[in-house]
Amino acid sequence: MSILITNIKELVQVRNTNVTLVEGDDMKHLPTLQNAYLYIEHDTIVEYGSMKDLAGIEAEEIIDATGKTVLPTWCDSHTHIVYAGDRTQEFVDRINGLSYEAIANRGGGILNSAEKLQITSEDELYNQAAKRLTEVIKLGTGAIEIKSGYGLTVEAELKMLRVIKRLKKEFPIKVKPTLLAAHAIPKEFKNNKIGFIDLVVNEMIPAVAKDRLADYIDVFCEKGYFDLEDTQRVLEAGKKHGLIPKIHVNQFNAFGGVALGVKYNALSVDHLEELNPDDIIALKSSNTIPVALPGCSYFLSIPYTPARQLIDAGLPLALATDYNPGSTPSGNMNFVVSAACIKMKMTPEEAINAATINGAYAMSISNMYGSICRGKKANIIITKPIPSYHYLAYAFGDNHIDTVIINGQRYE
Repeated sequence: MSILITNIKELVQVRNTNVTLVEGDDMKHLPTLQNAYLYIEHDTIVEYGSMKDLAGIEAEEIIDATGKTVLPTWCDSHTHIVYAGDRTQEFVDRINGLSYEAIANRGGGILNSAEKLQITSEDELYNQAAKRLTEVIKLGTGAIEIKSGYGLTVEAELKMLRVIKRLKKEFPIKVKPTLLAAHAIPKEFKNNKIGFIDLVVNEMIPAVAKDRLADYIDVFCEKGYFDLEDTQRVLEAGKKHGLIPKIHVNQFNAFGGVALGVKYNALSVDHLEELNPDDIIALKSSNTIPVALPGCSYFLSIPYTPARQLIDAGLPLALATDYNPGSTPSGNMNFVVSAACIKMKMTPEEAINAATINGAYAMSISNMYGSICRGKKANIIITKPIPSYHYLAYAFGDNHIDTVIINGQRYE
């Protein structure tokens, strides 16, 4: 199958060389090409250029993109889309004055989701997750990371990861699985956190590694959940079994989790709503990318990740949805880009870089995803007619997507 997209008003995120990460001041630069064409063969970007140079290219399908913008699909590096049911009542409880922490302390939050998931069949869990994944692809996501963490027992965590494996097999987009066994302390281990960590380290991680069900190991490093010593134990065990570290860190408190992530060569440190100078110093000496989750800040009414501090310090930044039932029940990366501009004072150029190339880097796939580059995967968004790519962030309440192409084929 070959596709030729012609008369593109603006071809965005064009890279002549295979850039895999954008940092600091470079995030302000988003290369574009006006009045362009893009040629796709099978699942690969083969050629692009100015319409005046288009000659001799024939394709099985020609798409006229007059007035439209074309850009790479979003790369969402932090989601929890495999879950059962919803937590609507907790949303109402927060409106009525209960904090996220208070809800968790009375058995809600993650423990609520775990209870539902444990009694949900694997097929039903897959069906619910497949519906969510279909929706986010239609919203322009072309690569996604999916975490476990709502199981909290060996069997339930394995069930979640088997569902993720099935999604990976049956959907065309790139799916990266993460074991987040240390997401919360189960009720049965309420007074025995060490016992639960022993279970994670000695049973869950080896079982997951044996069946090759995850690429990454993650921990919710936060007060009331898992401290630095706990986190270190889990990361060490994960690394011994070939799992690459990622960490939930600094969502509510900053107490050294970022430096610990850097010490263990974490691919990413995610959340960072709270940040201190030591965190920036640690990140500057590393290959670890910070990941901001503005949808979570919006939904929970907590601070936003201080993007300007990170970028102005010369660091890279990625954006992701954190799609989950408790703190971000949305996988809409278009909203994330807008929120980053409106609430985090990122420029549209920075936000798009963060949601494409840098999001791909946070999944170790930016060599093949995240930019318009010859030889990369043909995962493409074609917008409706819009004035410019700035409009994507500006008109935050509208769906500007006309067509999504995944692996060189229209996604219907």
